[in-house]
Amino acid sequence: MSGQERPVDGGGRKGEDLDRYKEIGLTSLAIRNPISVIVLIVIIVVMGLSSYARIPKEAAPEITIPNIVVSTIYPGASPDDMESLVTQPLEQELSTIDDIKVLTSSSVESASSVNVEFIAGTDMDEALRNVREKVDLARPELPDEAEEPQVIEINMSDFPIMQINIAGDYSQVRLKEIAEDLQDELEGIPQVLEVNLSGGLEREVQVNVDLPRLKYYNLAFSDVVFAIVAENVTIPGGAIDVGHLKYLVRVPGEFTNTDLIRDIIVETNENDDRPIYVRDVAEVDFGFKERSSFARMDGSPVVTLSVSKRAGENIIETAEQVKAEIEKMRPELPVGTQITITGDQSVYIEDMVSNLENNIISGLILVVTVLLFFLGLRNALFVGVAIPLSMLLSFIIMDVAGMTMNMIVLFSLILALGMLVDNAIVIVENIYRYMEEGFDRVTAAKKASGEVAVPVIAATATTLAAFLPLAFWPGIVGEFMGYLPLTLIITLSSSLFVALVINPTLCSLFMSIPGNGHRRMTRGARGLILAATGLILLSVSSSNMLTGVLFVATGVLLWLLYRLFFLPVGTFFLNNLLPKMLRIYERQLGLALDHRMITIGAAVGAFTFHRTICSSSWKRRSVPGLISPTSWSNWSRRKWVTWMEALISSRWCRPSVRYRVDSAVVHQRISPRSLSASSTSMIVSTIPSQPWKR
Repeated sequence: MSGQERPVDGGGRKGEDLDRYKEIGLTSLAIRNPISVIVLIVIIVVMGLSSYARIPKEAAPEITIPNIVVSTIYPGASPDDMESLVTQPLEQELSTIDDIKVLTSSSVESASSVNVEFIAGTDMDEALRNVREKVDLARPELPDEAEEPQVIEINMSDFPIMQINIAGDYSQVRLKEIAEDLQDELEGIPQVLEVNLSGGLEREVQVNVDLPRLKYYNLAFSDVVFAIVAENVTIPGGAIDVGHLKYLVRVPGEFTNTDLIRDIIVETNENDDRPIYVRDVAEVDFGFKERSSFARMDGSPVVTLSVSKRAGENIIETAEQVKAEIEKMRPELPVGTQITITGDQSVYIEDMVSNLENNIISGLILVVTVLLFFLGLRNALFVGVAIPLSMLLSFIIMDVAGMTMNMIVLFSLILALGMLVDNAIVIVENIYRYMEEGFDRVTAAKKASGEVAVPVIAATATTLAAFLPLAFWPGIVGEFMGYLPLTLIITLSSSLFVALVINPTLCSLFMSIPGNGHRRMTRGARGLILAATGLILLSVSSSNMLTGVLFVATGVLLWLLYRLFFLPVGTFFLNNLLPKMLRIYERQLGLALDHRMITIGAAVGAFTFHRTICSSSWKRRSVPGLISPTSWSNWSRRKWVTWMEALISSRWCRPSVRYRVDSAVVHQRISPRSLSASSTSMIVSTIPSQPWKR
C-alpha cells in the first residue's frame, strides 16, 4: 500500500507517510485476496480432516532393524556339537557378506542361532537374499539329521497387536479346535498379516516301536517308517470316459483310524512266509503331541491367538475388524466359551489420539479465554483459530509424506500444541495495537505483520534448529526418534504459515476495536457462520445423536458463561486492573533506568545467590524462617529480567531526553545494534506518551 492510499475504513492516520513501514509480500498478497484465503481455509479443513482419518494409527514407528537371525535345530546335539557341526560352518559362509557390522552366535543344546547385524542404512531386502544364498551354500556341510536352517528377518510390524485368550469348560483338544477355527476366520481379514496359536493340546498318531521285537524279526527302524509312509498316500487313478462325461479317479489311501496302521505289513518272514504287521513290532496309539507352548491366564489353561497386522495398516481399524469378527463368531461357539483380549495396543493408541483431540479443544478454549481479557472475544478467536488450522495443515503434509500416527508422532504433536499460538499471538496483538493507534484494518494488518514478520520467522527457526540435530541421530534409535524433529518441523512450519497468511487476512476482515465505530458483521457473514455451524451440527448428529445434543449444550453453556462471567470480568480487567499493572510496571522501569549499575550488580548477586542455594544441601529441605529456593528463584527471575530488559533497551535506544515517547518515534531512533523488533515493540508499546516521574 503506498503512502497516498486512503484507508479502507476511514480509521487511518491522515498525512502520515506509510512507506516507511515495511511489508511482507506473502502477507500483503493474502490480504489483497481475502476470498482466496477463505477458500484456502475451507480446503485445509476438508483435506485435513480427511487426512487425519486416513493416516494409519499404530503403536511404534515402522523402522528397519538391520538384523537377520539364522536358526537351526539339531535334536539331541550337545552345545559343543552344535558349535562345531552347525554354527561354525554357517559363520564361515556368512562372514563373506559385505556390510556386516557384527556377527554373533549362540549354541545351546539342540539349537544354534547366528545373529547377523548389518550397518545402518543397508538395503535389507538385498541383505536377506545374500544371507539365504550363503545358508544354501553351507547346507551340504551340516549334518543330515539337522533341520533346515530358518532365516528370520526382524520386523517391528510383525509383533502382535493383541492376544486373544480362549477358555472353556471342556477339554484342551476341543479348545484348540475352536481356536483354530477362529484363527482361520481372523486370517481372512485383509488388514491381518498372521495369527499365531499357542497353548492347548493337539492329537497325533504315535507308533511306539518295541526294539527287542524289532531285533527278533531282524528288522530295522527304517523298515517300519518306510512301510507306514508308503501306505499313507492317495494315488490319482486317471480318468474314465462315460459317454459325454469324464470322471476323475483317485485311490484314497490316507489313514482315518489307527486300526489301519496296525494292519500294515512291514515285511514277510523269510522262513515261513508269514507277514509281519506293525502291531507285531509296535504299539499304535492316538495320543497327544508333545506340547511346545503353554498359555495360562488367571491360573487357568487357555489357548492364545496372537494377531499381527500388515505393515502400514491402521492399528485401530484392524483391532475393530478383529473384535467384530470375534463377536460374529461368538453365537456359534459352545456354551461356556470365554474370550478375553489382552495386550491390545489399539487401546493405548486410541487413548493418545483422544488425548490429542482433547488437548486441541482445551488449548483452543484456554487460549481464547486468556486473550479474552486483553483483546476481546472476537480478536481472541483470531489467535485460537491458529491451533486447529495448524494441526489440520500438519495432517495434510504428514499424509502426503506417508507418515503414520504412532506414539512418537502423537507425543510430538502434543508437545508442539503449546507452541502453535506463539506466532499468532505476536502478529494479532501487533495488528490490534496498530488499530488502536488509528490505522484501518487492511493497513494495520499489512504494516503490523511486516513489522514483526522477521522476528517471528527467526523465533520459529531457532526453535526448529534446536530439534534439527535429532534428525541426524544415527542407528536404530535415531531412526526411531527421527519422527520427533520431523513432526515438530512440520507442525511449527504450519503454524508459521497460518500466522503470516491466514491470521492477518482474518484480522483485515473482522478485527475491531471497542468503541471505535467499526461496522458490525454483515448479515451475509453471520449467515455464513450460522450455516457452517449448522452443517457441523448436522454431521455430528447424524453419526451420534447424543454427541450432537452435547455439542449444542456445550455451545449454549459457553455462551452463557461468556455473557455472565467472562465479559464483565474481562471488561473490569481491561478498565481497572490492567492500567494499575501498567503503572506498577512503569515505576519499576523508571527505577531500573535511574540506577543502572545497582540493577546490574543486584542481578549478578541474585544469580550467584540462586546458584549457591541450588548447589547447597539444604535446597531439598524446608528451613523455617527462610525463603525456599524455588520461590526465590521464580521471584528473582521475574523481577530482574524485567529490569534488565528496560536497562538494555534504554542503553541501545540512546534516548536524548528522559521522556516516554510514542512507539513509532522510538522505532526510528533504534541503532543497528538494537534488539529485535518484536522485543522492542513489547517493551515500548506499553509506555504511554507521558514524562517520567522521578
